[in-house]
Amino acid sequence: IIDNYISLKTLILFKNAKQNVAVTIFSDNSNHGLHQMEFNDFCKEFPGLKVELKQAGGIFHDRYIILDYKTSDEKIYHCGASSKDGGRKVNTITLTEDTSVYKSIINQLLNNPPLVLN
Repeated sequence: IIDNYISLKTLILFKNAKQNVAVTIFSDNSNHGLHQMEFNDFCKEFPGLKVELKQAGGIFHDRYIILDYKTSDEKIYHCGASSKDGGRKVNTITLTEDTSVYKSIINQLLNNPPLVLN
């Protein structure tokens, strides 16, 4: 997930994920919507879900969902609204047909440092 406006609501979207699913969220945590205590509590409540937070590096305005990266099932979606606002207003999530244009950016993101929460 690439989303600069994360919150506890972002994490809650994953509460029904299958056991042993790994999620990486790239964010700069604009507006400080997610706090360390909330993140810790979520991880304790859902120990079968591995959530990693990494810095987005200040280069994203849009939001993206990347599924099964570097597999034959890989999909990248462009999202019109932040994950924390899902379901509040009408927005669009669009499947990206050519994922190759995002590969170098995603590979760079994977090397970014961890996101430090307050």
